[in-house]
Amino acid sequence: MRQKYTYKISWIIMVACAVSINFAYAFQKSDTTIHFFRGKLGSSKSSGYFRNGLHLTLPPLKPAAVSVQKVNVARPDEKLLTDVQVYPNPITDQINVKCNVSRTALVTVKVMDVLGNDLITIVSQRISSGEQNFSYPINNKLQRGFYFIRVVAGTESVIKRISVL
Repeated sequence: MRQKYTYKISWIIMVACAVSINFAYAFQKSDTTIHFFRGKLGSSKSSGYFRNGLHLTLPPLKPAAVSVQKVNVARPDEKLLTDVQVYPNPITDQINVKCNVSRTALVTVKVMDVLGNDLITIVSQRISSGEQNFSYPINNKLQRGFYFIRVVAGTESVIKRISVL
């Protein structure tokens, strides 16, 4: 029980010190002299080492110099795969996939059934950045129904639903 309160009291004291230091920095004067042990103002007879107080002079704080170098690195929030379009929908004879890749990456385009089984791999290769178009004739390879086109670039994946007539 005693140890529990000791921890609480120590945290309270630490927070109080932090708050007082914060106020000290906020209301800091340009004079950085700290006066300790001031003598009595009216006594002219006081003599000794601490007669006028202990003066401690601190150098003014200067902001640290920081060097900044501009590095061109792809942002992690920048999407690798954007603007994925599958046309025509419904599909009769040929699948056309158009997508925009922001940087060179391994791109895989697959046709999946409703259960998620891979049926056809349209493309699986390293693609340079820019707008890409892929075409694939289906020629009775897919029966009538609903399917999904999954476009994967790097670790990003986009899934579009298609119907085959």
